[in-house]
Amino acid sequence: MDAQCQCGQLSLKLPGATPAVVACHCIACQRRTGSPFGVLAYYPAEALTIVGEAKRFERPTDEGNRFETFFCPECGSTVYAKASKHPAMIGVAVGAIADPGFGAPIRSVWEQSMHAWVTMPTDIEHFPKGRG
Repeated sequence: MDAQCQCGQLSLKLPGATPAVVACHCIACQRRTGSPFGVLAYYPAEALTIVGEAKRFERPTDEGNRFETFFCPECGSTVYAKASKHPAMIGVAVGAIADPGFGAPIRSVWEQSMHAWVTMPTDIEHFPKGRG
């Protein structure tokens, strides 16, 4: 299983599925993805192989941490991210995995800025802000 950008220049070799899938509705993720929320599948960094060149953008989070986004310098697709509060993990953009059968989120965060028409599964964890 792989994740990759639109042009294929930047990719990640994944070890398979992960249960740690998170949907985030914060304004920064809305702007990062150009959609109403972002969805990242988290893996231990040592389990992934990154192939190609990535450009990095770092920003502060609302909780006072740092969040890094890595995207293809050719086509601009966000492929993965790192959060300073979980330095051993890499979040892979579920859209870059491009598998309609990939697992649904187990958690939905920053629902206070969730678009009114978005409906998340009721059987997952829900948080008005970050998980804290």
